[in-house]
Parts: sequence; C-alpha cells; structure tokens
Amino acid sequence: MRLRASDVRPVDSQQIALRCPECHKTTIPIPIGQDWTIGEGYICGQRRCPDPQCNGHVFIVLTKGEVVASYPPSRAEFNPESIPNAVRKSFEEALDCHAHGYNVAAAIMIRRTLEDVCHDRDAKGDDLKARIGDLRTKIVIPQELLDGMDELRILGNDAAHVNAIAFLSITKIELDVAIQFTAELLKSLYQYSSLLQKLRALKAQGSA
Repeated sequence: MRLRASDVRPVDSQQIALRCPECHKTTIPIPIGQDWTIGEGYICGQRRCPDPQCNGHVFIVLTKGEVVASYPPSRAEFNPESIPNAVRKSFEEALDCHAHGYNVAAAIMIRRTLEDVCHDRDAKGDDLKARIGDLRTKIVIPQELLDGMDELRILGNDAAHVNAIAFLSITKIELDVAIQFTAELLKSLYQYSSLLQKLRALKAQGSA
C-alpha cells in the first residue's frame, strides 16, 4: 500500500484492552502521544502498561477499534504457578514462538514440554511415545488429557522432521488448540493439587 502525506494524520488516542507483552496481564494500556491514521481504516499508536512495576511498551495497529497487530505480540494466557522450572521454560518458549507466528518452532517446543513433564515424573522409555505410555501408570488425570499427549507428541514429531507431510502445514488454529490443551494438561498435573492444599490450609485456619 502506497501512502500519501495526506493519508497520515494525527487522531485522538483510542482506549483499548490489551494483554501486556511484558507482564502478560490484560489491562487498559496508557497511550504514549497521539495515534496516527495510516491509510484507509487503519490507526497506529504506542501504549505502555499501567502497572508501575511493568511499564511494558507496545506498538499497536487498530482497525474499527480492534487491535489487529501489536509488537511485541501478546502471547496466550498462562499461569506458571507451581509448575517445575524446566517445564515452565519450555512451555513459555512455545508461547513466545506461537505469539510470533512461528508455528513449527511452537509445535517443537510443545513436544519438548512433554519431554520435560515425563522427566519430571520419572517416566521411563526409549522414546517419547514409550515415556508417555509409562506416564499413564504414574499419574491420575482425565483419560482425554492422556490421549491428547499422544496427539501433541505427533504434532511435535511432524514439526521436527522435514520429510513429514505436515512439516509446512501446521496452522495457527492447530497451534491455538495445542497451546490451550497443553496449558490444561499442566494445570491438571501441577496446579489442582496446589489449589487443594491452599483450600485445606484456609479451612484449617478457619477451624483453629
């Protein structure tokens, strides 16, 4: 799109909700200076996180009041509480790749997250498929989550091998679902028990 000087002009800043790319909280970011039109229907501007502990900076592009692009991009919501460090790091790298649109890299890091989960739970086997099979005997979570681990493993395998048919066809929609599923898996494995402990601690305090 070729812009003329008359196509670029200042406009009043719009109030929008956005997940901060730094602290990952959904907020109403504070405008930095004015917004600018950049052609038919598009507005760009700068924002900063209102949290004084963050002050994260982001560049946004709007159309019809909706954010259609941002840099740095906002990643999917994820609560890292109670998740082992190695597992958390791998999944957060998957989230970063996903946010930037690096679908193949995101799929590979989801597979790495599963590897880290198996290592954390001391699952044995010569390959990830075998280790996931062994993991079934070591944890108690819904069957659907266990079956889903195999689907995520296959997605990661396809991403990692150039000869795989799916190597170049992993879509954003597939990754959206894979990210959501992995987050639920980690929540079931590591966070439900933590929440139960907190609930029991509160109950104990109340009866003291």
